[in-house]
Amino acid sequence: MFGSELTLSKLATREAAFRQYQIDHPILIYLLAFLIYVTVTGLSLPGATPMSLLLAWLFGFWHGLILVSLGSTTGATVAFLLSRYLFRQLITHRFGERLEKFNSTLQREGAFYLFTLRLIPAVPFFVINAVMGLTRIRVRTFWWVSQLGMLPGTMIYVFAGSRVPDLQTLADKGIAAIFATGQMAQIFSAFALLGIFPLVVRGLMKRLTSLSA
Repeated sequence: MFGSELTLSKLATREAAFRQYQIDHPILIYLLAFLIYVTVTGLSLPGATPMSLLLAWLFGFWHGLILVSLGSTTGATVAFLLSRYLFRQLITHRFGERLEKFNSTLQREGAFYLFTLRLIPAVPFFVINAVMGLTRIRVRTFWWVSQLGMLPGTMIYVFAGSRVPDLQTLADKGIAAIFATGQMAQIFSAFALLGIFPLVVRGLMKRLTSLSA
C-alpha cells in the first residue's frame, strides 16, 4: 500500500505540489523551514547537515544559502544563550577543562579565536556553542563572528545540495541524472573543497601567527 506511494513518479508529483505551494506562500514556507532549522541547531539535535543539503535542494543555492546561514547562526546563538542562562552548571561539569582552555585562549586572542574555531571544525559546533556560552564573550560578538566563520563551509554544503536534480528529473532520467559526469564533478568538487578548505585555512593561520610572533 505505502510502497506504491514511494515511487519516484509519486514523490515527484508531491514535490511539484510542494513547490507550487511554496510559490503561493513563500513567506510561510521560508519561515517554517527557518524555525525548524533553528530548533534543530539550537537544541543541538542530530541532522543539521542533512537538513542543510535538503534545504539547498528544495530552495536552490542563493535562497538556501541565506536560509541555512542565518538559521545556523541563529540556532548556534540559541544554544549559546541556553548554555549561559539555563544549563551553566551542567555544561561546566561536562566541559570544565575545555572551558578553562577556551577562556584563556579567548583572553589572549579575542574574537579571532572563535572565528578560527568556526573556520576549522576541529571542535564540534555544539561544543563550541555550549562552552562559549560560559565565557565572557558578548552575544552580539558571538553572533557576527559565527556568521562570518561558518559562511564558507555553509556555502560548500549548500552548493552540493543544490546540485542534486529534482525528483521529476530523476523520475524521467533515472538515477543516472545524479551520476552524470558534470553533475558528479560539481558535487565531488564541493565536498573536496570542504575537506581541503580547513587545511588551507590552518596553514594560513600558522603563517599569520609566525609572522606576527
